[in-house]
Amino acid sequence: MSIELKMKVSNFSGHRFRACLSSVCWLALPVSGAVFLVWQEREFREHLASPSPDIATLQAVPVREPLETASIAIVFGLTTEATPRPSAEPLTLQASFVSSGLSKALLANAQGSRLYQVGERLPGGSVLRRIEPHQVVLWNKGREELLTLAPSGARFLKGIESSVDSLPVTTTTRFLRPFPGQPE
Repeated sequence: MSIELKMKVSNFSGHRFRACLSSVCWLALPVSGAVFLVWQEREFREHLASPSPDIATLQAVPVREPLETASIAIVFGLTTEATPRPSAEPLTLQASFVSSGLSKALLANAQGSRLYQVGERLPGGSVLRRIEPHQVVLWNKGREELLTLAPSGARFLKGIESSVDSLPVTTTTRFLRPFPGQPE
């Protein structure tokens, strides 16, 4: 045989061998993945069927009593009162603007009025803690104080008294079409 023929045969057989090997690898990859997943599933189901030794030890641990919430509140500087006391600050709440984003409160003192946000320090030393539609909550000396909206002295809507006696209301049919059976 000639050298050229031998090289062609060897190249062809080498190429054929590599093509066959790559197809076997591509086939073996998903098959081995499927076998691995079946094995993991079987292990998982066996683990679920048998009781875990950790569960037996957990049942032997005594149940702890719940902590007293009043003690925790005192440790963190919170009060356990249900309703805050009225504020002793020389401030008046004139308006509160409550929104989902940034709420503000218009507070007035002897120097004038100013808008405050939650977390700002007020002139008397307390901190604005929460803004609600009709009141604000202040944090003063470790307790919550309530500052309610100042009631307005003047009424928003005033009644009008008429000097003329009320006249009976008459309706005219001039602009209305008559119905059948209605006098014109």
